[in-house]
Amino acid sequence: MKSLVLAPFGNIDEDVMKPLEIGLWQIFGFDIQRIPAFPEPMFAYDSQRKQFSSVLILRDLMKKQTNDIIRILGITSCDLFIPMLSFVFGHAQLNGSAAVVSLARLQQEFYHLPKNNELFLSRCLKEAVHEVGHTFGLIHCSNTTCAMSLSNAIQLVDAKSEELCSNCSIILEENVKQLFPLHGMENKT
Repeated sequence: MKSLVLAPFGNIDEDVMKPLEIGLWQIFGFDIQRIPAFPEPMFAYDSQRKQFSSVLILRDLMKKQTNDIIRILGITSCDLFIPMLSFVFGHAQLNGSAAVVSLARLQQEFYHLPKNNELFLSRCLKEAVHEVGHTFGLIHCSNTTCAMSLSNAIQLVDAKSEELCSNCSIILEENVKQLFPLHGMENKT
């Protein structure tokens, strides 16, 4: 059976991974599998920026793609960047097979605020849905409450939902039907 695969880099807490598995299954309807953790992606570390290149991590994830993997989502606690931005919460190939989400800036502690685990887990799911959505052809949505809305600041992540808006849900269903004719989105809850 083909699966959407979660690929942790380093030690990602079970309290993060399990809600992601459940939430992604509920949104996308695909079987969710987790593979054993990869080492921290030191190959992607940029010593000048003191951050990790999400482009290099995506390239590495694409090499791990197999026929039974529908999409692969890397999860890392490393702070990510792309050359044109100072940071990204995540990065995905539009209509591609791989995406990555960084947990670093989703934690309240990054902003020198008290820990809030419920808020952190909600942010994690929002960004995971957003990046996996891109792999299924979804672009940024103008509905600021949709999980596919652009989030280049933590306040924008907090303002959106973990769910796709009705327009993005319809586009997702159509794109999935074209890519995987035998997959029924009706399996979602």
